[in-house]
Amino acid sequence: MKKVIACLCVVFLFAGCTESSTPAVKAVVPDKPVIALVIKTLTNPFFIAMETGARRAETELGFVLKVKSGAQETSIDQQIAIIEDLVAEKVAAIVIAPGSSTELIPALKKAQDAGIKLVNIDNQLDPEASKAAGLVGVPFVSVDNVQGGYLAAKFLADRVKAPAQAGILEGIREAANANQRKAGAVKAFAENPNISLVASETANWKIDEGYEVAKAMFKAHPRITVLFAANDMMALGALQFLKEAGLSQVQVAGYDALDEARKALALGTLVATVDQQADQQGYIGAVTATKLLRGEPTEPLVTVDVRLITKATAGN
Repeated sequence: MKKVIACLCVVFLFAGCTESSTPAVKAVVPDKPVIALVIKTLTNPFFIAMETGARRAETELGFVLKVKSGAQETSIDQQIAIIEDLVAEKVAAIVIAPGSSTELIPALKKAQDAGIKLVNIDNQLDPEASKAAGLVGVPFVSVDNVQGGYLAAKFLADRVKAPAQAGILEGIREAANANQRKAGAVKAFAENPNISLVASETANWKIDEGYEVAKAMFKAHPRITVLFAANDMMALGALQFLKEAGLSQVQVAGYDALDEARKALALGTLVATVDQQADQQGYIGAVTATKLLRGEPTEPLVTVDVRLITKATAGN
């Protein structure tokens, strides 16, 4: 009987928690425009920080923020469906961090044709494809990803004083920021004649794929001692593999300055990462959308500074 009562208590407790955790519906005041923030996923802390920045703008400027995301960073079809839903809802503006630089353009063009203001953040929509589709006048807020990739890989490269092999874990290859970070890393490695880049494979921004791709990469190239990952999630996956494989001599750099990456810096398992100030990107993106709605001038490109984070600077 005690077991039955205990089980029932658990059921009621769960039911009560479910009810109380349901967020209250926020009333949309007619004179407050609705701005949608469409991000890639909420499984990556980077995009949670981006939402935090947009929430700060919401508090300061008085609009209503609606946040939508895909299940994963590769959920492009889901992002497209989200945009279509937002068009049907007639939101005032969309601030989007697109999972693909090309595949979302047709849906965004429909949004623009419906009178919705657009702001592109984080990953740039392909300029040529946008122009061909008639998608014009969309401000872009991001960082110099080539510079960020270069800074992280150069920090690795500057530590190499003897012949060494290097590898790269790329992001989604359809994303401009992934290709830019790779380009920066390739440039940095090429500047050190001791380094031979022997492998560059995509792990699609994911921690589990970072683990699996690193495992395959080191099986094919066991002499790699330098590894650049185009985001921290992939770097953390690679670090887990390296720990299990006992490959403590491999130096790894990531990108995003997530809390877990900073912890890895403190432990010495990660040697560098890049802070691209996700909260600032979200904040500036939302502020820019508000300016568009007010008919105020906006900059076509706003570049947020990148900062190299190492064990020595992690606390700054």
